[in-house]
Amino acid sequence: MTVSTVASTPASIYTPAATKAPNQTMDSQMFLQLLVTQLKTQSPDSPMDSNQMITQTSQLASMQALSTLSSTTTDNFSLQMRTAAAGMIGQTASYVDAEGNTQTGKVTAVSFTNQVPTVTIGGVAIGLDNLTGVTTSTAP
Repeated sequence: MTVSTVASTPASIYTPAATKAPNQTMDSQMFLQLLVTQLKTQSPDSPMDSNQMITQTSQLASMQALSTLSSTTTDNFSLQMRTAAAGMIGQTASYVDAEGNTQTGKVTAVSFTNQVPTVTIGGVAIGLDNLTGVTTSTAP
């Protein structure tokens, strides 16, 4: 007589449910969720003070304004780096290579594919933040 194996219990019963990674940033969505939760769970006998509500709403507006300002500042910095890199074409720039030697050459191209623009000097792509000096090329 042949005995078949007993099917094991599915593993999903014993494995914990997937947990959502906690949100580590304080954004407007989180603030609104906290405010709605607070309003839902408040006692009808002692509702939230309207001054508190106004204070929290203005804090939300301030947080959103600061977030927008931070984003705008980052965008402006990126634009400044791109403008500076583009203005270097034809200039003589120097950098320190991997061996620690200072290399100097004419900037022949600029690339904006990375977060920090790169300039090409003598066929070598160098990050704008790795340049050690720039001089104006003199006309022959």
